[in-house]
Amino acid sequence: MREVLVSAYNWRLYFVAHDYLAGRATFADVDAAQTDSLAKLVSWPSFLAWIASGVAFLVWLWRARTNAELMSGAAAFRRSRTWAVSGWIAPVVNLWVPYQVVSDVWRASAPRRSVPVTLIKAWWALFVVANTVVKPIQWRMSSNLDSEQHVLSNADVSTLLTALYVVAGLLVVLIVRRVTAWQSRQPAQNAA
Repeated sequence: MREVLVSAYNWRLYFVAHDYLAGRATFADVDAAQTDSLAKLVSWPSFLAWIASGVAFLVWLWRARTNAELMSGAAAFRRSRTWAVSGWIAPVVNLWVPYQVVSDVWRASAPRRSVPVTLIKAWWALFVVANTVVKPIQWRMSSNLDSEQHVLSNADVSTLLTALYVVAGLLVVLIVRRVTAWQSRQPAQNAA
């Protein structure tokens, strides 16, 4: 949500700058677009929502990892259970350990053990590219908005970042739903 709002703000800034250079807007319009109080007001709630969703995902991942271990045994995992949370915050290893944890939970939870992890690979690739490549570029671009082309480039990269986050978010929702469904059915299968 936050990136969608940032992208919308960047496009608004571009259109106002474009109109200013074409003589259809005043300097006051440009100044108002740069100090948009709506963007600042929405920024805090969206940041809090981002934190809450991250915590909810980590709680789900911890529980899913625990359930998967009960279903398949500890030998099915490359990492101990504590990596389900610490893997996200440990520098450098956070580039691959969360992927390993999620893919191990996926495999251990699947009714068929030879389930492909293509969905997880796609999610993780989008997430890593967004955070390690596109986001740093967009941050650098947002500090240099001294021409219409720079403002346009910033809006373009911001839109790309938003698209990457949206698709990665949809994929992680699919992953969560599928693992949860597999784990919900597992006790009934064991009882039969």
